[in-house]
Amino acid sequence: MIKFVYLINRANGMSFEEFVEYHRDRHAPLFTSIPEAHRHVRKYTVSHPVPASAYPAPAYDGITEIWFDDWAGHDAFFASENYRTLVNPDEAKFIDLASVGTIVSNEKIVL
Repeated sequence: MIKFVYLINRANGMSFEEFVEYHRDRHAPLFTSIPEAHRHVRKYTVSHPVPASAYPAPAYDGITEIWFDDWAGHDAFFASENYRTLVNPDEAKFIDLASVGTIVSNEKIVL
């Protein structure tokens, strides 16, 4: 299984609260509404920092994680008409696309 981690910051002019609301309540349902998500995506999560005074301030406003069985599923999802015309354009509404960090990995559960 291939895991994609996207480290994201909010778009300029958007508060953290507006960003979290948009990511969780608008973009995530849009992402999961397309048939290709159910066909190719094995797991999809969105996460946001919580107050943790004993730790440094977070470097990002959120994380999106997407798992696929293989590269073929990844390619089919991101090449789909629904992703390209519905989901992808929505990303620029709440994400600072110039600051996105990406990690592609094989996840190994240790505990």
